[in-house]
Amino acid sequence: MKIKQLLLFFLSVFFFSAASGCAQDTTKTMSISELKNAIKNDTSLIILDVRNPEELKGPLGSLDNIINIPVQDLQSRIGELEKYKNKNIAVICRTGHRSAKAQKILSEHGFSSKSVSGGMTEYRKENE
Repeated sequence: MKIKQLLLFFLSVFFFSAASGCAQDTTKTMSISELKNAIKNDTSLIILDVRNPEELKGPLGSLDNIINIPVQDLQSRIGELEKYKNKNIAVICRTGHRSAKAQKILSEHGFSSKSVSGGMTEYRKENE
């Protein structure tokens, strides 16, 4: 009987941990509507697109006035962003996965940044 209780305990801890890991931290992410609002109201907002340059020319295109540093190059090119350290940075990619990784890198270097949930895919959907 104790083995069943122990197994049940571990399974419940595992499922609780997995479920809570799926929740997005709103201090690290922003929605498309929050991005659009920030573009309108925060004149010093920096938009960092972490997709590869070829993707910017693809069907999703890119936003105006972005800085493009692919996520795989961000660590080595972080110095290029030093002058923006006192500004808010919205990090965008195609779907939000790479921008979440980039946001973490930026945060580790002391930048104020948020990853755009859903990325350019969601941005274009909302503009259709």
